[in-house]
Amino acid sequence: MRSIGETAQASGLSVSALRFYDRGGVLVPAMVDPGNGYRWYSEPQVDQARLVAGLRRVGMPVAGIVAVLGADRVAAHQLVDAHLRRLEDGLADARRELSRIHALLDTQENPMTTVTLSRAVLAAALDSVRFAVGSDPELPMLAGVLVDAEADGVTVVATDRYRMAIHREPATVDGPATRLIAPVSWVDRLRDHPGRHEQVILHLDRVEIGAAGDGWTIKDTPLAYDYPDYRRAIQARTTDGSPRCAPVDAAALRARVGGAPRVVHRHEGVDHELTVLAIGAAGGIDVVGAQEWRAGQDRHVAVNREFLLEALSAGGEGQLVLELDGPIRPLAIRRPADDRAYSLLMPVKP
Repeated sequence: MRSIGETAQASGLSVSALRFYDRGGVLVPAMVDPGNGYRWYSEPQVDQARLVAGLRRVGMPVAGIVAVLGADRVAAHQLVDAHLRRLEDGLADARRELSRIHALLDTQENPMTTVTLSRAVLAAALDSVRFAVGSDPELPMLAGVLVDAEADGVTVVATDRYRMAIHREPATVDGPATRLIAPVSWVDRLRDHPGRHEQVILHLDRVEIGAAGDGWTIKDTPLAYDYPDYRRAIQARTTDGSPRCAPVDAAALRARVGGAPRVVHRHEGVDHELTVLAIGAAGGIDVVGAQEWRAGQDRHVAVNREFLLEALSAGGEGQLVLELDGPIRPLAIRRPADDRAYSLLMPVKP
């Protein structure tokens, strides 16, 4: 048996920490002297104290430590691995946030970033994401298009939480990496501006976003909000296995969706029309009705019908590729052999 001081020295936990874990029922000493209240720990408990000390050093909360101590070997390893994944996710988030902070610090010294690219390319990028801009007044950060300029190009993103559209194009970028939310009114003015066969320069800073061409300028004030991290959606799409892919003719699929059986889903008291998709035996896309959907949920993906039609239209004419990865994964729509632009539609459960 070891005293509390000896256990502290052997485990790396302080005496006060051992007393804390005793009071919390995490690591109760094997014996407490009834006369003087001294705590005594067995050798297995010293090993447990070392384990507690290590788990605390890596930031595991007390509830997690209790779960590890009470688990068998296999389950304990699983709990530790799950905590490691949380730490890795947190580190990735911290790196992204620190990158944004570095960009803000750079912006204080060099307040302007310019992006030069063809106006036809820029307009096409904005056209491909405009349909996904949010309109919920309680989510004002989604009422615009994110313009994310990095060293080798620019990415535009729009989302309303139920769908997301992403388009990246190479461009000449001068200045620090920056992210701004362009008001949808600025986006629409730029899309509607006549003539697309010229170079356009985007001027990006915290107080103004502008686009300038030959004899014209369109300016506005960026929305002063933080935008959701769209990179998580990209990471989840590219790292969680290989989805099933089916080539489709955009016009033909739009026609089939328009004439498909009506599937209605009630959400929060409102009826929404859905389209239910599956990859058929021949590798094409099947559009099925409500009965087939409920009978084979694991083989189908249900999405908002209007959102699907808008995403197909934004994808352009000709061939598209639909990526399906089960009933709970987003449906991805992109052009063949072109991963610069795609849309993600959140699935609906029956």
